Amino acid sequence: MYGIIEGTGFEVIEPEFAECFVGHARVERLWTGARWSEGPVWFAAGRYLLWSDIPNNRILRFDETGGSVSTFRQPSNNSNGHTVDRQGRLVSCEHLARRVTRTEHDGSITVVADRYQGKRLNSPNDVVVKSDGSIWFTDPSYGILMDYEGDRADSEIGACHVYRVDPSGDISIVSDSYMKPNGLAFSPDESLLYIADTGITHDPDGPKHIRRHKVNADGSLSGGDVFAECTEGLFDGFRLDRDGRIWSSAADGVHCLDSSGKLIGKVHIPELVGNVCFGGPKLNRLFIAGTTSLYSVFLNVNGVAPV
Repeated sequence: MYGIIEGTGFEVIEPEFAECFVGHARVERLWTGARWSEGPVWFAAGRYLLWSDIPNNRILRFDETGGSVSTFRQPSNNSNGHTVDRQGRLVSCEHLARRVTRTEHDGSITVVADRYQGKRLNSPNDVVVKSDGSIWFTDPSYGILMDYEGDRADSEIGACHVYRVDPSGDISIVSDSYMKPNGLAFSPDESLLYIADTGITHDPDGPKHIRRHKVNADGSLSGGDVFAECTEGLFDGFRLDRDGRIWSSAADGVHCLDSSGKLIGKVHIPELVGNVCFGGPKLNRLFIAGTTSLYSVFLNVNGVAPV
């Protein structure tokens, strides 16, 4: 069985992809009305999903128990990527405020990082939390290049890096070799860190790939080989399932890559996709942030928790 499975949204490129989905499952559009959707994150205890509508300066909330969508926070400082830490708290990247924040259980907001060596960050984009409590984020310049997703400004740092915030609060650069670092995610055992570079957005010869780094015991990274090149548009946000496959946003939907970086299948979406995450009680529901809409599809794989 190869090719697009009519009426489902699935495209089988390699036969092993057929094992990743249920034959009668269908892509569902859950809601529409955004300008640029990004950063979905699942909260298991409340059975709800949060995601960003960056230009509209708001965080939206999808309630799985009834299917309703409401506004979780507005203004949101043009928030972009989100994750949840091991204590169940929301960690967010904010373009407008040029910072990474944590929303505490009482609703108060703690600044995790907003400067490096006294200079303001560019516009933190995506974030993940490791099991040791360290917070890792990318800091491209998209939020300061224009007023649509933040405030136009000059970069004080002068480059785009990947950072790690130690549990003590110390911030360090873990990679300075990216043009526009974007989505990032750990392998299930946290031995590897995958990072997307979307430099092609401002340089026709720029990168549109995901690189793979080894995570060292001291919190540094080594390696950084190109794991996969995007064949449609670019890789933005992505997440891994428990078997090490990557499910990544792309121009034509979601691309599924095996652990070697080979494209094995796609989930077609009728608009550009910004990011994805796994959710649902069994983490077998893939939530997909399309440009204007939120989609989902049930899969025969399970995401890594927390996502």
